[in-house]
Amino acid sequence: MSVGSDSITAMTDTDDLVQRVATRAASDSKDLPEPVDEAQITEAEGQLGIALHPLLARLYREVADGGFGPDYRLLPLLGPGSSVVGEYLTRREASVGVERPEWPEGVVPILTWGCAMYAGVDCRSENGQVLLFEPNPYSGGSWDQCWFLDSASLAAWLETWLAGTGWFEEDAFDRDDQVEPQPWDQAAGRLSSGA
Repeated sequence: MSVGSDSITAMTDTDDLVQRVATRAASDSKDLPEPVDEAQITEAEGQLGIALHPLLARLYREVADGGFGPDYRLLPLLGPGSSVVGEYLTRREASVGVERPEWPEGVVPILTWGCAMYAGVDCRSENGQVLLFEPNPYSGGSWDQCWFLDSASLAAWLETWLAGTGWFEEDAFDRDDQVEPQPWDQAAGRLSSGA
């Protein structure tokens, strides 16, 4: 079986991105947690009931067990307290069998922005869309109004962090080229289907 040049380019680009994220993470924090091992990835996926997006799994396996990234930094994958697995299971439990589910299956929370807001990676999307859950405008209707597409891919989201151009940057509102998260057009369908 031969590997096409597009596949090789994508692997090289991803390898480069993971290396740049690791370099930035190490420069931002001298106390990064150790990366997780394959057994911990397997355990997390077993508890989640879904596979992590491949790039997200690489970040946890090759960079660190959270503690890096924009603003409040990525959550640890497993463990006591706030973690990717713990937050996902709590949010999904509160969304199963209720009239107005708030959290879609397959979207793992990776970072809290504070004020009950989360960044989540849609592990069901090929590119690992990064979503923003912003529940503060919720007024008792459908939770779909609280979901926004932050980035079409996890890779692009990481690039905005590395470049300092994300909406979450301190000087974001001073720039004319600022792109803000837009309503997630799949929210209503994903929430109503439980998927």
